[in-house]
Amino acid sequence: MTPRIGDMLTYLAGIVLAALFLMPLLWLVSLSLRTPAEVYLGAARFIPEAPTLDNFRLILTDRAFGTYLWNAVKLCALGALGAVIVATPAAYAASRFSFRGKGPVMVGILMVQMISPLVVIIPLYRYLDRLGMLESHLSVIAVYMAIGVPLSVWLIKVGFDVIPQALEEAAAIDGCTRFEILWRITLPLAAPALASAFILNMIMGWSQFLVPFILLTRDGQLPIAVAIYNFAGSSSASTTQLLAAACLVAVVPALAAFLALQRLIVRAIMAGAVKG
Repeated sequence: MTPRIGDMLTYLAGIVLAALFLMPLLWLVSLSLRTPAEVYLGAARFIPEAPTLDNFRLILTDRAFGTYLWNAVKLCALGALGAVIVATPAAYAASRFSFRGKGPVMVGILMVQMISPLVVIIPLYRYLDRLGMLESHLSVIAVYMAIGVPLSVWLIKVGFDVIPQALEEAAAIDGCTRFEILWRITLPLAAPALASAFILNMIMGWSQFLVPFILLTRDGQLPIAVAIYNFAGSSSASTTQLLAAACLVAVVPALAAFLALQRLIVRAIMAGAVKG
């Protein structure tokens, strides 16, 4: 097989995979632009005959929807910020210090990332119930932090690894303490890794459904994903177009953030591959 044919097959496979992921999104766009009457046509008409933006207007002007959207932003942002704050000292220690069992500890942190929240949701629920933290955003933020810390440790460690230690040694000679070195020199230089960890944690939190669904039941506390699920369970076919519009509004922020910042994320992830 020539390299040209191999490249063509690679691109063809990429196009097929992209189509598989894009078709549900395009179908959602089609439903969101329909009138209630056209919803009943189903797959018989992919492109709406009379496309309308009224569904988005109704969704975006609804006060309850705005509350759900703000809840999602707050939970994701605080959970991501907390994960980065907790992970930064651990990542710095893993990057700069040598200690017994360092390798197994890092592998163990990575293995924790592979555990699905579904596995521990029942004991987690009982634990938070005994602490009196159920029905509060604090419980969801804490779980988001726990989910995001392992990935953040590895990603921020890569950012620290590519910073020359000679800079820190020069600052130490000038009389800076370890904290001052971290705060004034290392963290600013590792800003791309910190930003990437924050963004990825935001995206992971935005896609979370199970955790807030189990820990929160009050309507005013729900994030957008759970609110849409509840709306779908209590609605009829006449509101399908509103549900599709709400799903698009909920999906677009995560997609837009990833597409806009993908270079920053890839640069931070690949930084360790070109070290030295």
